[in-house]
Parts: sequence; structure tokens; C-alpha cells
Amino acid sequence: MNSSTTISAELGLRLVVPDRTTVPLLAGLQYAADDPYAIRMAFYVGDDEPVEWIFARELLTVGIVRKVGDGDVEVWPGTDDGSLNIALSSPFGNALFEVPLAPLADFLHRTYQAVPAGREPEFIDIDTELATLLWSS
Repeated sequence: MNSSTTISAELGLRLVVPDRTTVPLLAGLQYAADDPYAIRMAFYVGDDEPVEWIFARELLTVGIVRKVGDGDVEVWPGTDDGSLNIALSSPFGNALFEVPLAPLADFLHRTYQAVPAGREPEFIDIDTELATLLWSS
């Protein structure tokens, strides 16, 4: 495994609207070993550009078994044991998504095969990160 490895998946999920009905959506998941703590999720809404959120890999993992998160992102197991709830909050509004657990768990499993938990620092190029931070200041 090298730091240029990426893992991708598409997943169907549901947006829960205020009257508790759901709207099906498609989301793209992306994990890159050179950014080992993050999972990018792009929500495809109509013909517009996707809306991208970045989640901590650990947040999604822990959210499978118990409620976790604070502020802008909260994750918790669904009541039917077959889904995961993701609540997002921004200055533009709030959204609640029901995510099917099996494909998400499979995606997460593949990320941990690529970069095992606790070994994330081995995949970060500290010199490049420092140069980026120093260059932008």
C-alpha cells in the first residue's frame, strides 16, 4: 500500500424531509491514503454540482455502534439495524440522511485494509504538509 492509493464507492441513501418522508439520493465516497483520517462524501442533488462534506473516518466508524459527533455532524445507528443516520448542520440549513449500513461498512472495511487504525501517521507526508502550511502563511 502506498500513499497514493484511493478507495471509492457510490451509495444510495435517503434524505429525510420534515414530514418524515424520504427522498432517494446518490452519494460518492472517496478515501485517500495520503489523507488517512478523512472520508469525502459528495451528495449528488439534481443537475447541480455535488455538495461535498468531509468526515473523520473514525466518526463514521464509531457511529455504527453508538451516537457520536458534536455540532455540525452527528452520526448514530438507525433504529432498524440496517441503516446509519447522519445529521448535518450548516449556516444554510440542516439535513438528515439514512445511509444503508452494509455498503458503508464494506467501504470502511476497505479503508482499514488500506490504512489500518493507528497507522495513519505513516501515510502522511509531513514535509509536504509543513511546506503547504508555511507557504500559505
